Amino acid sequence: MKYICVYCGSRSGNLPDYTEVARHLGTELARAGFSLVYGGSEVGLMGIIANAALQNGAEVVGVIPKQFSAEIVHEAVTELYLVDTMHQRKQKMIDCADAFVALPGGIGTLEEIFEAIAWAHLGYHQKPCAFLNVSGYYNSLADFLDQAVANGFISAVRRQMIYFAASSADLLDWLKDQTQASKAETKD
Repeated sequence: MKYICVYCGSRSGNLPDYTEVARHLGTELARAGFSLVYGGSEVGLMGIIANAALQNGAEVVGVIPKQFSAEIVHEAVTELYLVDTMHQRKQKMIDCADAFVALPGGIGTLEEIFEAIAWAHLGYHQKPCAFLNVSGYYNSLADFLDQAVANGFISAVRRQMIYFAASSADLLDWLKDQTQASKAETKD
């Protein structure tokens, strides 16, 4: 496992914790030898995590629709894919990545991570999916998923496939564990 797709806001949000965690995660992904796949923007949390990863020597792959590229594209990424549609963007990001993580974000962030989760649940890929629960941002979402299990709409096994990390360190430990697990599976 090398390429970690991070979905996150094109805004920075209202809490300094959001920008700090994005900066820290980009730095720590690079230090751990991971590469970043993300939405290709230079603004918001997207720009912060990309800049931190780049400044610490990580390969950064951006994927952005052409209609947005003129205004917000991050020109300094290692590799940039300009695509025609959001559907192509999501497909390219899923194809490029070995795992998926959501930092705080809005509708687009949720839509992208949930598509990756849905595809994992349907068996289209076996890549791990997680949320970095910065300052409790995703507490209500975790509660909702638990409620969906209790009400019979999601199996307990499927729910366990969605990891909620309490911190960047917790997330990085989880990613390293996923890397070890995938290495063990390929040896079998």
